[in-house]
Amino acid sequence: MTEEHSENNKPELPENVRVRFCPSPTGTPHVGMVRTALFNWAEARHTHGTFVFRIEDTDAQRDSEESYNQILDALKWLGLDWDEGVEVGGPDGPYRQSERGDIYKDVAAKLLEAGYAYESYSTPEEIEARNVAAGRPKAFGYDGYDRNLTEEQKEAFRAEGRKPAIRLRMPDEDIAFDDLIRGTIEFKAGSVPDYVIVRPNGDPLYTLTNPVDDAMMRINVVLRGEDLLSSTPRQIVLYRYLIELGIAKEMPLFGHMPYVMGKGKKKLSKRDPESNLFLHRDHGFIREGLLNYLALLGWSIGADQDVFSMDEMIEKFDIRDVKANPAHFDIDKAIAINAEHIRMLEPQDFLNRAVPYLHRDGVVSADSWDALTDREREVLTAAAPLVQPRVRLLGEVAGMVGSLLSTEEYIEPEDDARKTLKDSAGEVLDKAVAALEAVEPADWKAEPLHELLNKALIEEGGFKPRLAFGPVRVAVSGRRVSPPLFESMEILGKDITVARLKGLRAHL
Repeated sequence: MTEEHSENNKPELPENVRVRFCPSPTGTPHVGMVRTALFNWAEARHTHGTFVFRIEDTDAQRDSEESYNQILDALKWLGLDWDEGVEVGGPDGPYRQSERGDIYKDVAAKLLEAGYAYESYSTPEEIEARNVAAGRPKAFGYDGYDRNLTEEQKEAFRAEGRKPAIRLRMPDEDIAFDDLIRGTIEFKAGSVPDYVIVRPNGDPLYTLTNPVDDAMMRINVVLRGEDLLSSTPRQIVLYRYLIELGIAKEMPLFGHMPYVMGKGKKKLSKRDPESNLFLHRDHGFIREGLLNYLALLGWSIGADQDVFSMDEMIEKFDIRDVKANPAHFDIDKAIAINAEHIRMLEPQDFLNRAVPYLHRDGVVSADSWDALTDREREVLTAAAPLVQPRVRLLGEVAGMVGSLLSTEEYIEPEDDARKTLKDSAGEVLDKAVAALEAVEPADWKAEPLHELLNKALIEEGGFKPRLAFGPVRVAVSGRRVSPPLFESMEILGKDITVARLKGLRAHL
């Protein structure tokens, strides 16, 4: 295979773009899968085209209904809506391959009848033996032995009880196409052997079902991963035959997206934790942040802009601008971009999205805003402007607001918080309690509290700010890092705040 990267040989897109997303339900949705869905969706929305979503579930051994439902859940959570496909319907259904078996049988029969495909009786062991005998590597691949079997030879194999696979006849010529991302790609004659499209047991393979579905669903732009590039010459040849048979109307354009790489410059595997879409959701990524970051895996909206909305992406996206070089998944950058999107949420939207995480982590009584108690809503509303600018993931919110929602009069400090307490902590807490007990409840506001403790602990007590306010922060929140201290004290109120200072003092 040879590639020529040039802007000049990236083809123009058709007027009415039809793209598809066609995963196999064989596991938990991963970031590479979502990136493929995102780029297809964005191209469809940018061109006012059609986004088709179908399921390739002909592998009964590996496919599962659980995985199918997870893929649906993923796309719905991310807001990647589709125009035709599973659950939505459309003119070219059914949209699950497991329900299209008769279609594949009919197409395979037509390919056989026209001579574009043939029956192949060779076993893998026989193919390997012939390769060795001919001085080729054992795993060289299929040698074309069955291409021109006579009817008598076929009958002899049948008499042995053999069932034939069906192979597509590859032409003895170079196969070239203009990739939307990579430019001109050429496969030399003989580099792609005749390949199986139907197993001996009659089951159709991806090599048949995928192009047939694309043809019948009138897909004219095929955007998929780089790992499928080697199968493209096969699809091009099959498409030629489908066009001859009147099954396909035109050859689609192809674009092969770059690999997503993980740590150590290795391709990100489905089994890598960083690849698991739902793990990112569990940690508290929001859809806007995660989609924004995934869009950057091979594409950019501008030289100096990493943060953008999906509306902005739709406006600017062109698959021909995607880079061919591998993209590297950087979890730290992903989290930083997610933090930007969290900060852009409206406060109530932020709270609505945070509540399920707070409920999961045991700090509120329900998993929806409306079902919370009045006190929980009051505390969270007051805390939102303190917390929202400081969290990067929704999973971090519980740690920030847990102490504010708690009515406990003593909070056991976290280990790293306790280590910050110096020998002077007891004296600091005593002076803080003495000063705060004199404050009237009506005057219990952040700014006066700040002024009061600044005077009592720093100006009069002689403590440095870190030594003065550190023990107070640990007493109030149990944490080394918390929302702003004096605003937190205001939210908690005088009684709980003073009780917590006394509680920590008693546990030193």
